[in-house]
Amino acid sequence: MRSSTLTATTALLIGLSTQAVAAKLEDVAPFPKAESGFTRQVIHLAPQARENNYQVEILAGKTLDVDCNQQRLGGILEEKNLEGWGYPFYRMDNVIGPMSTLMACPDGKRTQDFVPVVGDGFMLRYNSKLPIVLYVPKDIEVRYRIWSAADKVEKATHE
Repeated sequence: MRSSTLTATTALLIGLSTQAVAAKLEDVAPFPKAESGFTRQVIHLAPQARENNYQVEILAGKTLDVDCNQQRLGGILEEKNLEGWGYPFYRMDNVIGPMSTLMACPDGKRTQDFVPVVGDGFMLRYNSKLPIVLYVPKDIEVRYRIWSAADKVEKATHE
C-alpha cells in the first residue's frame, strides 16, 4: 500500500513539474511582447519541497573574445509589476562595458568566454508557481543558477 502511495505521489510531482515547464507564458498572464531591440526570456522552475530554501541567480551576459584579465559587464536588473495582476517581471535597460582588470597577458592568448553582467537585482526568490520573465537587450543571453541553503542552521556565539 505504501509503495503505491509513494508511486502516485512521485507521478503527481513529475506531472506538476512537467506541467509547470510546459505551460505557455500566455496561459499564465498577459506579459507584454518584447519591445524593439529587446528579447523576452523566460525561466520555468521545478517545484521544490521548501522553496524558501532556494534562490535563483540570473546570469545575463555575452560571449566575448577575452584575454587573461577578469572581464565583466555592468547593469541593473529591475523588478517591475504586471499591471492588474501583481506578477513580477524583470527588465535590464542598459548594459555597459566590458570592463576588465588591466594585467599584462604575456602569452597574448584570447578565447571565447561568457562574460556576465554584474550589478543589482540578480538574486531572485525561488517561486515555481510563476515563470521568471526577463526583458533584456537583444544581444544579451540569460542563464541562471539555482542556489540552495543547507538544512543545518548554526547559532552565533555571545562574545
